Amino acid sequence: MYKKNIKNGIKLPHREYFLYMAIFGCFMLDIPSLRATDNNIYNKYENNAVYSIQQATVKVTGKVLDSTGEPLPGATIQVIGTPRGVTTDVDGSFSIDCKKTDKLEISYLGMQSKTITVDKKTNFVITLEDQADQLEEVTVVAFAKQKKESVLGSVSTIKPAELKTTSSNLTTGFAGKLAGVIAYQRSGEPGQDNAEFFVRGITTFGDGSANPLILIDNVELESSDLSRLNPDDIASFSVLKDATATALYGARGANGVILVTTKEGQEGRAKLSFRIENSFSSSAKDVDIADPLTFMKLHNEAVRTRDPFAQLPYLESAIAAREEGKNPYVYPMVDWQDMLFKKFTTNQRANLNISGGGNVARYYIALNYAKDNGIMRQNKNNKFNNNINNNKYGVRTNVNIKLTKKTDLAVRVSGTFDSYQGPLKGGSDMYNQTLNANPVLFPATFLPDNQPSHIYAKHVLFGNYGEGGEYLNPYAEMCRGYKESENTSIIAQLELKQNLDFITKGLRARLMGNVTRKSSYDASRSYNPFWYSVGAYDKFTDQYILSDLNPDKGTDYLSFDPGDKKVESSIYMEASLSYDRQFKERHNVSSMLVYTVREEKNANAGSLIKSLPKRNMGLAGRFTYDYDNRYLAEFNFGYNGSERFDKNHRWGFFPSGGLGWVISNEDFWQNSGISKVVNKLKLKGSYGLVGNDNIGKDRFFYLSQVSMNGSGINFGTNFNNGYSGIDIERYANPSIGWEISHKLNVGFETTLFNDLELNAEYFKERRTNILQERADIPSIAGFKKTPYANIGEAQGEGMEFSVDYSHSFNKNLWLTVRGNFTYATSKYTKYEEPAYEDTPWLRRTGRKLKQQEGYIAERLFIDEEDVKNSPKQTFGGQPVMAGDIKYKDINNDGLIDSRDKVAIGAPTTPEIIYGFGFSLGYRDFDFNCFFQGSGQSSFFINPSDISPFKSVTKDGKKGNKALLQFIADNHWSEINPNPYAEWPRLSAVNIDNNNQSSTWWLRDGTFLRLKSAEIGYTLPQKYTKKAYMQNFRVYVSGTNLLCFSNFKLWDTEMGGSGLQYPLQRVFNLGLQVTF
Repeated sequence: MYKKNIKNGIKLPHREYFLYMAIFGCFMLDIPSLRATDNNIYNKYENNAVYSIQQATVKVTGKVLDSTGEPLPGATIQVIGTPRGVTTDVDGSFSIDCKKTDKLEISYLGMQSKTITVDKKTNFVITLEDQADQLEEVTVVAFAKQKKESVLGSVSTIKPAELKTTSSNLTTGFAGKLAGVIAYQRSGEPGQDNAEFFVRGITTFGDGSANPLILIDNVELESSDLSRLNPDDIASFSVLKDATATALYGARGANGVILVTTKEGQEGRAKLSFRIENSFSSSAKDVDIADPLTFMKLHNEAVRTRDPFAQLPYLESAIAAREEGKNPYVYPMVDWQDMLFKKFTTNQRANLNISGGGNVARYYIALNYAKDNGIMRQNKNNKFNNNINNNKYGVRTNVNIKLTKKTDLAVRVSGTFDSYQGPLKGGSDMYNQTLNANPVLFPATFLPDNQPSHIYAKHVLFGNYGEGGEYLNPYAEMCRGYKESENTSIIAQLELKQNLDFITKGLRARLMGNVTRKSSYDASRSYNPFWYSVGAYDKFTDQYILSDLNPDKGTDYLSFDPGDKKVESSIYMEASLSYDRQFKERHNVSSMLVYTVREEKNANAGSLIKSLPKRNMGLAGRFTYDYDNRYLAEFNFGYNGSERFDKNHRWGFFPSGGLGWVISNEDFWQNSGISKVVNKLKLKGSYGLVGNDNIGKDRFFYLSQVSMNGSGINFGTNFNNGYSGIDIERYANPSIGWEISHKLNVGFETTLFNDLELNAEYFKERRTNILQERADIPSIAGFKKTPYANIGEAQGEGMEFSVDYSHSFNKNLWLTVRGNFTYATSKYTKYEEPAYEDTPWLRRTGRKLKQQEGYIAERLFIDEEDVKNSPKQTFGGQPVMAGDIKYKDINNDGLIDSRDKVAIGAPTTPEIIYGFGFSLGYRDFDFNCFFQGSGQSSFFINPSDISPFKSVTKDGKKGNKALLQFIADNHWSEINPNPYAEWPRLSAVNIDNNNQSSTWWLRDGTFLRLKSAEIGYTLPQKYTKKAYMQNFRVYVSGTNLLCFSNFKLWDTEMGGSGLQYPLQRVFNLGLQVTF
């Protein structure tokens, strides 16, 4: 920032230094004779100039402290009216050259700024006082920032630090932390562990998406992009929920908006921060499988109990040999889960960011890396890694340049690069295979026998059974190859801001352009295993001879499958004009007009229609009025165009408005004693319309879609003759238009005792024009495909509540408590369906969305007489026996059929999500924990997926369903004819009667989880400043530590998807250092 005059040993500012050099240069060039002959004149001029500067400037030094006397590193000292300034070092000290008449402004984020006059004093000790968190006082809303007090829309914000988890997936930290967000996670597999999340539940039943719009730095991206975002790079995180908050995003924001802004550089010296973490990951809960001996015994029972004369699958001698522990290769008992999956794995994460700058340019640069490994075992004979190895790389550069005093330019470039390697069909498929493989037919691998071809074989001797190796060997499937994929996403953005005060005060213009490029590919490499089985066995010598099952089909080299390749691109443009001004100190007026246009292309779309560029555009506006920070009003509109609709329905106008009253700013409130208790109280309400064009799988509803090589027309007595020809895939319907959401929101915000913040809102939404397939169109109408129309309606409502408490007891002890609760329910209000006059319980109208239907199971049949004297059940044509499930005859017609189905249980999407936690700090130690809960949800166990012993075929390989421990422990049998046993009468084949969706298989999805806990230690600054560090913190954390639920088979949060890669319990060690 300064140049040094070597001759006199003083410092001159850049501008003055170069000014003097230019004057000297011009002087010497224009009067060469003087420069050549009179050096005394030159020296005299220079000395006089330096002398005058020495007289005009002084060196000011000092130290900046907080209210507790601790130094503040990184505080800014600015010479008012000039661009000159410095920042304090690690011990809070500073030094700056200035004039005696200068005034210095000292500022620090989160502190009240202070101004001092230099005068004759050259050394200062400045103490800055705390102020309300600036980030809390400003809320990021659509295309702008607003004072928190003046926001009328429903907006939830969260500090980015609270989103940090031990996972490299950001979305796994949403559940229970954001009021109004319904979130849950169904898989723990690296690379496939994105959480599903919805804003205020689901209020549409069409084929379109119900997911919220995701914006990162105002650019529309997908949940996979959000999952890769590093919390250390986030400046603000907001969820916009009602019509007023989302109106400016038009059709894109119909299901709510998640708005993320990334960090920018701050003026001051360069600041470097890095974080490294190492975590230990294991299954939070595995499916408990019975041991192989129990499998054999109960498999025999399952055959015998259905047919006493049937041949048993296992001889008693084979069972006895295993009980005696004889040769495990001849009498195998394989724990496939243990063969494929280890107890834990380790993962690593690292993040580095550098920020700083001056008043002309500021920068923020971040690099991050995450390595997520699976919990699968590796075969030491393989030269490749068959375990999951998912590497994520990220880079982000945000640069802000002040082109002029009134013109700002922001350049943002980011890239994410995912590199995945893992099993050929993924971790969840491998986990599922362990539940479909027979544990006693063959071992995973054999030791060589005495045959030279086996002793010196260069390949693994994999076990199998049957001709050619017909059965599923999960271990061989895991080891036989690997799949790799690469995903790349590059985002480049330019944003130009122009202050137009020269036209009228408060006028601003902004222009932003963004380009996104995404590409991916995958490829597989694999070999065909050599299969072996026991051909002969000598019981006396305990020696076996192996039989080659596929000597001509196995390979000891890798083959290659190129897989899929995808390329996507999008261009987004945004222009806005805003006005913000105060009149007579009481009238605050703001307005904004925004124009947006977006185009997206997919190079691998697969069809002509899908390959065409996707485009949408819109014009939106906002007007707000605030009188004396007491009475608030806001009006918004969106005028949006969609390519999907006919020209008569292409454009939609969607207005919204809101009113607010800050009661606590009224004189009667402030002059009363209640203001000391209720420091803040604001009432607010809004109502508006939001359009949604993402309502179906097709693109252009007003165009018909015809296949020239379709199935054509069949004819003849049995309609088995015909010719291929033209086939109608969709009829044109120019009447299809926007799905419309009518949103109402009312609520209040209050602060009690200056420490406790309470927010509560009630919301109601009505969806109309939902796209639905027409019902009961007779075949004589001649339609080849059933047409669709905007005829459905749904309604949703709920409430959300949040509480935040923060209190500092003294400089050594502080406490924060945070909690939120969200309830969101929805139902069909109009659904085209048959009248169901005799069976009204079959109607969807009035039923909850995402609620399932099934039979009401009364109990298990007690005996054969019970079967004969009950309504007839004929599912699948198999005879019903004692111990099978007995269903209730709803319509009392003596027959159990589809007319006896009713809506049962709660929806599959939770209606209740809540979370609560606290953070506690004492001196240099801190501790926090967070609980996440879910309620009002149900899911089915699919009995067909867990029916033990059932023969299955998976990818051409045979197998048998595993025996889960709960079935072995509690099933109906002749010696235990319990009509309320957890599992009905055993069978080795599918029993259709027992596989029906019913209350017997319905489970409650309610759970409470200790989601996270962390304890950390921050090294005192008296030590860190010696190493020129601002901060040094170590911590230990964990996620998914405990789960409380009545459901015990697998992790309740996985719902009906429990037979795949489990959620992970993670313990983490971390280090964070800032220089």
